[in-house]
Amino acid sequence: MTTPPYGTSVVGNRWDLAPRRAPRRTVSVVVAHYEQQAALDRTLAALRRQTRPPDEVVVADDGSRRRPTVPAGVQLVRQADEGFRAAAVRNLGVAASTGEVVVLLDADTTPEPGFVERMVRLPESVPEALVVGRRRHADLSRVPPGDPVEDVAPLTELPEPEWLRAAYAETRDLLDADATAHRFVIGAVLACSRWWFDEVGGFDETFRAYGGEDWELAHRSWTAGGLLAHCPDAVAWHDGPDAGARGRHPDAHLEETVAVADRTSAAGTTWRGLARGPADLVVTCEPGLTDTELLVTLDSVLAALPRAAVRLGAHHRAVVGDDPRLLPAGQAVPDTARLHLVVRRGLAGDAAAWGALLTALDGSSARAAVADGCAELHDLRLLRRAARWGRPALAPAGPPVRTGLRPWAADHTLESWLGGWRP
Repeated sequence: MTTPPYGTSVVGNRWDLAPRRAPRRTVSVVVAHYEQQAALDRTLAALRRQTRPPDEVVVADDGSRRRPTVPAGVQLVRQADEGFRAAAVRNLGVAASTGEVVVLLDADTTPEPGFVERMVRLPESVPEALVVGRRRHADLSRVPPGDPVEDVAPLTELPEPEWLRAAYAETRDLLDADATAHRFVIGAVLACSRWWFDEVGGFDETFRAYGGEDWELAHRSWTAGGLLAHCPDAVAWHDGPDAGARGRHPDAHLEETVAVADRTSAAGTTWRGLARGPADLVVTCEPGLTDTELLVTLDSVLAALPRAAVRLGAHHRAVVGDDPRLLPAGQAVPDTARLHLVVRRGLAGDAAAWGALLTALDGSSARAAVADGCAELHDLRLLRRAARWGRPALAPAGPPVRTGLRPWAADHTLESWLGGWRP
Protein backbone atom coordinates (compact mmCIF):
# COMPACT_ATOMS: atom_id res chain seq x y z
CA MET A 1 0.00 0.00 0.00
CA THR A 2 1.43 3.38 -1.05
CA THR A 3 0.46 6.94 -0.23
CA PRO A 4 -1.63 8.75 -2.87
CA PRO A 5 0.53 11.26 -4.75
CA TYR A 6 -2.08 14.02 -5.00
CA GLY A 7 -5.73 14.90 -4.59
CA THR A 8 -8.24 13.71 -2.03
CA SER A 9 -10.80 10.99 -1.39
CA VAL A 10 -14.49 10.88 -0.51
CA VAL A 11 -16.76 8.72 1.61
CA GLY A 12 -18.30 5.62 0.09
CA ASN A 13 -18.58 5.88 -3.68
CA ARG A 14 -19.66 9.53 -3.57
CA TRP A 15 -17.63 10.68 -6.55
CA ASP A 16 -20.19 13.47 -6.91
CA LEU A 17 -18.56 15.06 -3.83
CA ALA A 18 -15.18 15.32 -5.56
CA PRO A 19 -13.70 18.81 -5.88
CA ARG A 20 -14.95 20.45 -9.05
CA ARG A 21 -11.65 22.15 -9.70
CA ALA A 22 -8.34 20.39 -9.35
CA PRO A 23 -4.83 21.05 -10.65
CA ARG A 24 -4.31 19.74 -14.16
CA ARG A 25 -2.34 16.52 -14.39
CA THR A 26 -0.38 15.22 -17.31
CA VAL A 27 -2.42 12.80 -19.41
CA SER A 28 -1.34 9.78 -21.44
CA VAL A 29 -3.66 8.01 -23.87
CA VAL A 30 -2.81 4.34 -24.47
CA VAL A 31 -4.30 2.81 -27.60
CA ALA A 32 -4.33 -1.00 -27.87
CA HIS A 33 -3.94 -2.23 -31.46
CA TYR A 34 -3.89 -5.39 -33.53
CA GLU A 35 -4.12 -5.53 -37.33
CA GLN A 36 -6.38 -2.44 -37.58
CA GLN A 37 -4.35 0.23 -39.36
CA ALA A 38 -7.35 2.07 -40.83
CA ALA A 39 -9.16 2.11 -37.50
CA LEU A 40 -5.95 3.22 -35.76
CA ASP A 41 -5.56 6.09 -38.23
CA ARG A 42 -9.10 7.24 -37.49
CA THR A 43 -8.61 7.07 -33.70
CA LEU A 44 -5.26 8.88 -33.78
CA ALA A 45 -6.79 11.60 -35.96
CA ALA A 46 -9.60 11.98 -33.42
CA LEU A 47 -7.08 12.32 -30.61
CA ARG A 48 -5.53 15.28 -32.45
CA ARG A 49 -8.94 17.00 -32.33
CA GLN A 50 -9.44 16.74 -28.57
CA THR A 51 -10.57 19.77 -26.57
CA ARG A 52 -8.04 18.59 -23.98
CA PRO A 53 -5.12 17.29 -26.04
CA PRO A 54 -3.27 14.49 -24.25
CA ASP A 55 0.33 15.12 -23.28
CA GLU A 56 1.33 11.89 -24.99
CA VAL A 57 -0.16 9.07 -27.01
CA VAL A 58 1.18 5.52 -26.83
CA VAL A 59 0.11 2.84 -29.30
CA ALA A 60 0.57 -0.67 -27.89
CA ASP A 61 0.59 -3.31 -30.60
CA ASP A 62 -0.33 -6.91 -29.79
CA GLY A 63 1.95 -8.56 -32.34
CA SER A 64 0.54 -7.41 -35.68
CA ARG A 65 2.22 -9.06 -38.66
CA ARG A 66 3.02 -5.65 -40.10
CA ARG A 67 4.39 -2.92 -37.88
CA PRO A 68 1.66 -0.28 -37.54
CA THR A 69 2.32 3.19 -38.87
CA VAL A 70 1.98 6.05 -36.40
CA PRO A 71 2.56 9.78 -36.93
CA ALA A 72 5.46 11.69 -35.47
CA GLY A 73 5.08 12.30 -31.76
CA VAL A 74 3.17 9.07 -31.12
CA GLN A 75 5.12 6.39 -29.29
CA LEU A 76 4.82 2.80 -30.50
CA VAL A 77 5.52 -0.25 -28.32
CA ARG A 78 5.03 -3.84 -29.45
CA GLN A 79 4.86 -7.35 -28.07
CA ALA A 80 5.15 -10.71 -29.80
CA ASP A 81 2.06 -12.36 -31.24
CA GLU A 82 1.27 -15.07 -28.70
CA GLY A 83 -2.49 -15.02 -29.10
CA PHE A 84 -5.04 -12.54 -27.81
CA ARG A 85 -3.29 -10.64 -25.03
CA ALA A 86 -5.27 -7.46 -24.46
CA ALA A 87 -4.36 -7.38 -20.76
CA ALA A 88 -0.63 -7.68 -21.43
CA VAL A 89 -0.58 -5.17 -24.28
CA ARG A 90 -2.45 -2.57 -22.23
CA ASN A 91 0.03 -3.06 -19.40
CA LEU A 92 2.86 -2.66 -21.91
CA GLY A 93 1.42 0.62 -23.14
CA VAL A 94 0.83 2.00 -19.65
CA ALA A 95 4.37 1.01 -18.61
CA ALA A 96 5.73 3.06 -21.51
CA SER A 97 3.64 6.11 -20.61
CA THR A 98 4.63 8.98 -18.33
CA GLY A 99 1.34 10.77 -17.62
CA GLU A 100 -0.19 11.14 -14.18
CA VAL A 101 -3.58 10.10 -15.59
CA VAL A 102 -3.99 7.26 -18.08
CA VAL A 103 -6.81 6.99 -20.62
CA LEU A 104 -7.28 3.62 -22.34
CA LEU A 105 -8.75 3.18 -25.81
CA ASP A 106 -8.82 0.42 -28.38
CA ALA A 107 -7.73 1.20 -31.92
CA ASP A 108 -11.27 0.59 -33.23
CA THR A 109 -12.87 2.89 -30.63
CA THR A 110 -12.75 6.48 -31.85
CA PRO A 111 -13.32 9.29 -29.34
CA GLU A 112 -15.43 12.39 -29.79
CA PRO A 113 -13.58 15.71 -29.23
CA GLY A 114 -14.54 16.05 -25.56
CA PHE A 115 -13.68 12.50 -24.59
CA VAL A 116 -10.27 13.00 -22.94
CA GLU A 117 -11.28 16.20 -21.16
CA ARG A 118 -14.31 14.53 -19.58
CA MET A 119 -12.62 11.25 -18.74
CA VAL A 120 -9.78 12.84 -16.74
CA ARG A 121 -11.84 15.24 -14.62
CA LEU A 122 -12.46 12.81 -11.77
CA PRO A 123 -9.05 11.04 -11.66
CA GLU A 124 -7.37 14.47 -11.54
CA SER A 125 -9.00 15.15 -8.16
CA VAL A 126 -9.72 11.64 -6.78
CA PRO A 127 -6.81 9.39 -7.77
CA GLU A 128 -8.54 6.17 -6.62
CA ALA A 129 -11.32 6.60 -9.19
CA LEU A 130 -11.81 4.25 -12.11
CA VAL A 131 -13.90 5.96 -14.79
CA VAL A 132 -15.66 4.26 -17.68
CA GLY A 133 -16.85 6.27 -20.63
CA ARG A 134 -19.74 5.64 -22.98
CA ARG A 135 -18.99 3.29 -25.85
CA ARG A 136 -21.41 3.69 -28.73
CA HIS A 137 -21.43 1.51 -31.83
CA ALA A 138 -21.51 2.28 -35.55
CA ASP A 139 -20.32 0.94 -38.88
CA LEU A 140 -17.21 3.05 -39.39
CA SER A 141 -15.60 0.84 -42.02
CA ARG A 142 -16.05 3.44 -44.77
CA VAL A 143 -15.38 6.53 -42.66
CA PRO A 144 -12.18 8.36 -43.71
CA PRO A 145 -9.77 9.14 -40.86
CA GLY A 146 -10.30 12.88 -41.05
CA ASP A 147 -14.10 12.90 -40.86
CA PRO A 148 -15.47 14.10 -37.49
CA VAL A 149 -16.70 10.94 -35.81
CA GLU A 150 -19.33 12.85 -33.83
CA ASP A 151 -20.96 13.83 -37.14
CA VAL A 152 -20.63 10.67 -39.22
CA ALA A 153 -21.00 7.87 -36.68
CA PRO A 154 -24.67 8.58 -35.82
CA LEU A 155 -25.52 8.06 -39.52
CA THR A 156 -24.59 4.37 -39.27
CA GLU A 157 -25.27 3.81 -35.57
CA LEU A 158 -25.71 0.28 -34.25
CA PRO A 159 -27.54 -0.72 -31.04
CA GLU A 160 -25.91 -0.28 -27.66
CA PRO A 161 -26.27 -3.15 -25.16
CA GLU A 162 -29.58 -2.47 -23.45
CA TRP A 163 -28.53 -4.25 -20.25
CA LEU A 164 -25.58 -1.88 -19.90
CA ARG A 165 -27.65 1.23 -20.49
CA ALA A 166 -30.15 0.02 -17.91
CA ALA A 167 -27.37 -0.66 -15.39
CA TYR A 168 -25.98 2.86 -15.72
CA ALA A 169 -29.46 4.33 -15.31
CA GLU A 170 -30.30 2.18 -12.29
CA THR A 171 -27.02 3.02 -10.54
CA ARG A 172 -27.09 6.71 -11.46
CA ASP A 173 -23.92 6.32 -13.55
CA LEU A 174 -22.41 4.02 -10.90
CA LEU A 175 -22.88 6.53 -8.07
CA ASP A 176 -24.88 3.75 -6.40
CA ALA A 177 -22.32 1.08 -7.35
CA ASP A 178 -21.90 -1.99 -5.19
CA ALA A 179 -19.62 -5.03 -5.24
CA THR A 180 -21.26 -6.28 -8.44
CA ALA A 181 -20.71 -3.11 -10.46
CA HIS A 182 -17.43 -4.29 -12.00
CA ARG A 183 -19.65 -5.91 -14.64
CA PHE A 184 -20.36 -2.47 -16.07
CA VAL A 185 -16.74 -1.52 -16.81
CA ILE A 186 -15.36 -1.54 -20.37
CA GLY A 187 -11.59 -1.61 -20.86
CA ALA A 188 -11.79 0.13 -24.24
CA VAL A 189 -13.05 3.39 -22.66
CA LEU A 190 -11.35 3.59 -19.29
CA ALA A 191 -9.38 6.14 -17.26
CA CYS A 192 -7.62 6.26 -13.90
CA SER A 193 -4.56 7.78 -12.31
CA ARG A 194 -1.28 6.08 -13.16
CA TRP A 195 -0.66 5.69 -9.43
CA TRP A 196 -3.89 3.75 -8.97
CA PHE A 197 -3.22 1.56 -12.01
CA ASP A 198 0.12 0.59 -10.47
CA GLU A 199 -1.32 0.35 -6.96
CA VAL A 200 -3.85 -2.33 -7.94
CA GLY A 201 -1.38 -4.10 -10.24
CA GLY A 202 -2.72 -3.29 -13.69
CA PHE A 203 -4.46 -5.90 -15.81
CA ASP A 204 -4.13 -9.59 -15.00
CA GLU A 205 -1.97 -10.93 -17.81
CA THR A 206 -3.13 -14.49 -17.26
CA PHE A 207 -6.18 -13.55 -19.34
CA ARG A 208 -5.22 -14.94 -22.73
CA ALA A 209 -8.53 -14.82 -24.60
CA TYR A 210 -11.14 -12.22 -25.46
CA GLY A 211 -12.91 -10.54 -22.57
CA GLY A 212 -12.99 -10.48 -18.79
CA GLU A 213 -9.76 -8.65 -18.00
CA ASP A 214 -11.59 -5.32 -17.57
CA TRP A 215 -14.17 -6.80 -15.17
CA GLU A 216 -11.41 -8.39 -13.12
CA LEU A 217 -9.45 -5.13 -12.92
CA ALA A 218 -12.57 -3.22 -11.87
CA HIS A 219 -13.37 -5.82 -9.21
CA ARG A 220 -9.83 -5.62 -7.83
CA SER A 221 -9.98 -1.81 -7.86
CA TRP A 222 -13.27 -1.81 -5.95
CA THR A 223 -12.06 -4.30 -3.36
CA ALA A 224 -8.91 -2.25 -2.80
CA GLY A 225 -11.02 0.78 -1.90
CA GLY A 226 -11.37 2.45 -5.28
CA LEU A 227 -14.35 4.34 -6.65
CA LEU A 228 -16.29 3.54 -9.81
CA ALA A 229 -17.91 6.16 -12.03
CA HIS A 230 -19.55 6.24 -15.44
CA CYS A 231 -19.05 9.37 -17.53
CA PRO A 232 -21.91 9.31 -20.06
CA ASP A 233 -20.80 12.43 -21.92
CA ALA A 234 -17.36 10.96 -22.65
CA VAL A 235 -18.27 9.18 -25.88
CA ALA A 236 -16.15 6.97 -28.10
CA TRP A 237 -17.49 5.08 -31.13
CA HIS A 238 -16.65 1.42 -31.62
CA ASP A 239 -16.43 0.22 -35.20
CA GLY A 240 -18.95 -2.61 -35.33
CA PRO A 241 -21.54 -4.17 -33.02
CA ASP A 242 -21.09 -5.10 -29.41
CA ALA A 243 -19.39 -8.45 -28.85
CA GLY A 244 -22.63 -9.86 -27.47
CA ALA A 245 -24.29 -9.27 -30.82
CA ARG A 246 -21.55 -10.90 -32.88
CA GLY A 247 -22.46 -14.52 -32.17
CA ARG A 248 -19.39 -15.63 -30.19
CA HIS A 249 -18.70 -19.33 -30.00
CA PRO A 250 -20.16 -20.85 -26.80
CA ASP A 251 -16.77 -22.31 -25.85
CA ALA A 252 -15.17 -18.86 -25.94
CA HIS A 253 -17.91 -17.41 -23.80
CA LEU A 254 -17.57 -20.26 -21.32
CA GLU A 255 -13.81 -19.74 -21.09
CA GLU A 256 -14.27 -16.06 -20.32
CA THR A 257 -16.94 -16.73 -17.70
CA VAL A 258 -14.80 -19.32 -15.92
CA ALA A 259 -11.75 -17.04 -15.97
CA VAL A 260 -13.69 -14.21 -14.33
CA ALA A 261 -15.35 -16.53 -11.80
CA ASP A 262 -11.96 -17.88 -10.71
CA ARG A 263 -10.61 -14.36 -10.07
CA THR A 264 -13.51 -12.43 -8.54
CA SER A 265 -15.40 -12.82 -5.29
CA ALA A 266 -18.59 -10.83 -5.86
CA ALA A 267 -22.01 -12.28 -6.49
CA GLY A 268 -22.96 -12.24 -10.13
CA THR A 269 -19.60 -13.29 -11.53
CA THR A 270 -18.03 -15.69 -9.04
CA TRP A 271 -18.93 -19.28 -8.20
CA ARG A 272 -21.89 -19.94 -5.97
CA GLY A 273 -20.76 -23.16 -4.33
CA LEU A 274 -17.57 -24.48 -5.88
CA ALA A 275 -14.48 -23.88 -3.74
CA ARG A 276 -12.78 -21.89 -6.49
CA GLY A 277 -11.70 -18.28 -6.55
CA PRO A 278 -11.21 -15.79 -3.72
CA ALA A 279 -13.56 -15.48 -0.74
CA ASP A 280 -15.71 -12.36 -0.43
CA LEU A 281 -16.17 -12.85 3.33
CA VAL A 282 -13.45 -13.84 5.79
CA VAL A 283 -14.50 -14.92 9.27
CA THR A 284 -12.12 -14.68 12.24
CA CYS A 285 -13.11 -16.61 15.34
CA GLU A 286 -11.58 -15.27 18.53
CA PRO A 287 -9.91 -17.74 20.92
CA GLY A 288 -12.56 -17.35 23.64
CA LEU A 289 -15.18 -19.39 21.79
CA THR A 290 -15.86 -22.78 23.38
CA ASP A 291 -15.51 -25.82 21.19
CA THR A 292 -19.28 -26.21 20.88
CA GLU A 293 -19.78 -22.52 20.06
CA LEU A 294 -17.08 -22.79 17.42
CA LEU A 295 -18.46 -25.90 15.73
CA VAL A 296 -22.04 -24.64 15.63
CA THR A 297 -20.99 -21.21 14.36
CA LEU A 298 -18.76 -22.53 11.60
CA ASP A 299 -21.12 -25.29 10.50
CA SER A 300 -23.85 -22.67 10.34
CA VAL A 301 -21.94 -20.05 8.36
CA LEU A 302 -20.29 -22.48 5.95
CA ALA A 303 -23.59 -24.23 5.23
CA ALA A 304 -25.01 -20.84 4.23
CA LEU A 305 -21.90 -19.30 2.65
CA PRO A 306 -19.78 -22.22 1.40
CA ARG A 307 -17.19 -19.94 -0.19
CA ALA A 308 -16.33 -18.02 2.97
CA ALA A 309 -12.85 -18.42 4.45
CA VAL A 310 -12.25 -18.82 8.19
CA ARG A 311 -9.21 -17.80 10.27
CA LEU A 312 -8.63 -19.96 13.35
CA GLY A 313 -6.01 -20.43 16.01
CA ALA A 314 -4.20 -23.76 16.40
CA HIS A 315 -6.58 -25.21 19.01
CA HIS A 316 -9.68 -24.28 17.05
CA ARG A 317 -8.19 -25.69 13.85
CA ALA A 318 -7.65 -29.00 15.61
CA VAL A 319 -11.25 -28.99 16.84
CA VAL A 320 -12.72 -28.23 13.40
CA GLY A 321 -10.51 -30.67 11.54
CA ASP A 322 -9.39 -30.67 7.93
CA ASP A 323 -11.26 -28.17 5.76
CA PRO A 324 -9.68 -26.30 2.82
CA ARG A 325 -11.50 -23.09 3.79
CA LEU A 326 -9.58 -22.77 7.07
CA LEU A 327 -6.72 -20.27 7.37
CA PRO A 328 -4.25 -19.79 10.23
CA ALA A 329 -5.21 -16.98 12.58
CA GLY A 330 -1.78 -15.45 12.05
CA GLN A 331 -2.29 -15.15 8.31
CA ALA A 332 -3.34 -11.72 7.14
CA VAL A 333 -6.84 -11.27 5.79
CA PRO A 334 -6.46 -11.70 2.02
CA ASP A 335 -6.40 -8.54 -0.06
CA THR A 336 -9.09 -10.06 -2.26
CA ALA A 337 -11.67 -10.14 0.56
CA ARG A 338 -14.28 -7.39 0.81
CA LEU A 339 -15.79 -8.18 4.22
CA HIS A 340 -14.36 -9.39 7.51
CA LEU A 341 -16.50 -10.79 10.33
CA VAL A 342 -14.85 -10.98 13.76
CA VAL A 343 -16.78 -13.49 15.91
CA ARG A 344 -16.48 -13.06 19.68
CA ARG A 345 -19.37 -15.31 20.78
CA GLY A 346 -21.23 -18.12 19.09
CA LEU A 347 -23.79 -17.36 16.40
CA ALA A 348 -26.30 -19.40 14.46
CA GLY A 349 -28.82 -18.76 11.73
CA ASP A 350 -30.23 -19.90 8.43
CA ALA A 351 -28.92 -19.13 4.95
CA ALA A 352 -30.90 -15.89 4.73
CA ALA A 353 -29.51 -14.62 8.04
CA TRP A 354 -25.90 -15.30 7.09
CA GLY A 355 -26.43 -14.08 3.53
CA ALA A 356 -27.70 -10.75 4.88
CA LEU A 357 -24.14 -10.03 6.04
CA LEU A 358 -23.02 -9.63 2.43
CA THR A 359 -25.24 -6.59 1.94
CA ALA A 360 -25.53 -5.38 5.54
CA LEU A 361 -23.10 -2.49 5.11
CA ASP A 362 -24.26 0.15 2.64
CA GLY A 363 -20.82 1.39 1.60
CA SER A 364 -20.82 4.45 3.85
CA SER A 365 -19.85 2.80 7.16
CA ALA A 366 -16.94 0.47 7.77
CA ARG A 367 -17.85 -1.22 11.08
CA ALA A 368 -21.07 -2.45 12.60
CA ALA A 369 -22.07 -4.71 15.48
CA VAL A 370 -23.86 -7.98 14.72
CA ALA A 371 -26.25 -9.91 17.02
CA ASP A 372 -25.93 -7.76 20.13
CA GLY A 373 -22.16 -7.52 19.83
CA CYS A 374 -21.47 -11.22 19.32
CA ALA A 375 -19.58 -10.21 16.21
CA GLU A 376 -18.43 -7.14 14.31
CA LEU A 377 -18.59 -6.75 10.55
CA HIS A 378 -15.91 -4.75 8.73
CA ASP A 379 -16.03 -3.24 5.23
CA LEU A 380 -12.42 -3.85 4.22
CA ARG A 381 -12.49 -1.63 1.16
CA LEU A 382 -13.30 1.43 3.26
CA LEU A 383 -10.72 0.48 5.89
CA ARG A 384 -8.08 0.10 3.16
CA ARG A 385 -8.94 3.52 1.79
CA ALA A 386 -8.77 5.13 5.22
CA ALA A 387 -5.39 3.51 5.90
CA ARG A 388 -4.04 4.64 2.54
CA TRP A 389 -4.92 8.26 3.22
CA GLY A 390 -4.32 8.16 6.99
CA ARG A 391 -7.88 9.46 7.45
CA PRO A 392 -9.98 7.37 9.88
CA ALA A 393 -13.05 9.45 8.99
CA LEU A 394 -13.17 7.66 5.63
CA ALA A 395 -14.09 4.46 7.53
CA PRO A 396 -16.70 5.50 10.12
CA ALA A 397 -18.59 3.14 12.39
CA GLY A 398 -22.26 2.59 11.66
CA PRO A 399 -25.34 1.40 13.55
CA PRO A 400 -25.83 -2.30 14.37
CA VAL A 401 -26.87 -4.38 11.40
CA ARG A 402 -29.94 -6.58 11.30
CA THR A 403 -29.30 -10.05 9.95
CA GLY A 404 -31.48 -12.51 11.84
CA LEU A 405 -28.41 -14.20 13.34
CA ARG A 406 -29.03 -15.37 16.90
CA PRO A 407 -26.52 -15.09 19.74
CA TRP A 408 -25.26 -18.19 21.47
CA ALA A 409 -27.46 -19.48 24.31
CA ALA A 410 -26.42 -21.67 27.22
CA ASP A 411 -28.78 -24.50 26.25
CA HIS A 412 -27.44 -24.75 22.69
CA THR A 413 -25.65 -28.00 21.90
CA LEU A 414 -24.09 -29.38 18.76
CA GLU A 415 -26.70 -32.13 18.83
CA SER A 416 -29.56 -29.64 18.90
CA TRP A 417 -28.02 -27.68 16.04
CA LEU A 418 -27.42 -30.72 13.86
CA GLY A 419 -30.82 -32.19 14.73
CA GLY A 420 -32.57 -28.96 13.91
CA TRP A 421 -34.58 -28.48 17.10
CA ARG A 422 -32.53 -25.44 18.08
CA PRO A 423 -31.81 -23.89 14.69
